[in-house]
Amino acid sequence: MARFVVEVVDRLDLSAMSRSYRGTGSASYHPALLLGILVYGYATGVFSSRKLERATYDSVAFRFIAANDHPDHDTIATFRRRFLKEIEGLFVQVLELAREMGMLKMGTVALDGTKIHANASRHSALSYEHAGKIEAQLKAEVAELLARAEAADHADVPDGMSIPDELARREQRLAKLAQARAKIEARAKERFEREAAEHKAKLAAREAKAKATGKYVGSNACGRQRDLRGDGQADPKAADRQRTAEIGLQHRSH
Repeated sequence: MARFVVEVVDRLDLSAMSRSYRGTGSASYHPALLLGILVYGYATGVFSSRKLERATYDSVAFRFIAANDHPDHDTIATFRRRFLKEIEGLFVQVLELAREMGMLKMGTVALDGTKIHANASRHSALSYEHAGKIEAQLKAEVAELLARAEAADHADVPDGMSIPDELARREQRLAKLAQARAKIEARAKERFEREAAEHKAKLAAREAKAKATGKYVGSNACGRQRDLRGDGQADPKAADRQRTAEIGLQHRSH
């Protein structure tokens, strides 16, 4: 079907489009390429321009029609809106050619007139009246497909996203994030309190030991001893006693 669409579209008169269309974005695409994407996409039930863009990457058929180019969804939607009437007529031509070639369906579109009222069966398939009714049916089909495409783009919802489901998932993610953050903060608080308690206990033990001994004796750089008060500060009275003792020793030695 993709080959059929390309072959038929290449033989349609697109001169009016070609003269007035330059495309959008950094790349300009030939109207035949964009029309082929629309015809194949809408006939197979792909209406969203975003999905059509994605299909040029994921689908072999769309990649063949697009010749491995990838028009973005804005380009596709703008092309359809700008040439809506022309596309509608050309789309009908494609369906009519498919019917004349004996195809009963093109994608999801019935070409055999099955939607026409039953009394039309009295007419020959080659009669002018019956052919006119089939043409009217095809035009109605195309109009409906283009309307569905516009509705899909107007919704402007990324492919595969259900807004209520996405909101629910987002709320769940936010709730889990809040729980995780609360756990991290609780662990940090617990660690801080534990380390603070351990530090306080060490200070208390050191103070208790100093009070029990009355002083703390340490060595200075010169090897002499210095007395400290219980709070760890130098005791000036102890220093005076040390100097007095040293003076007394000097007098006795003389």
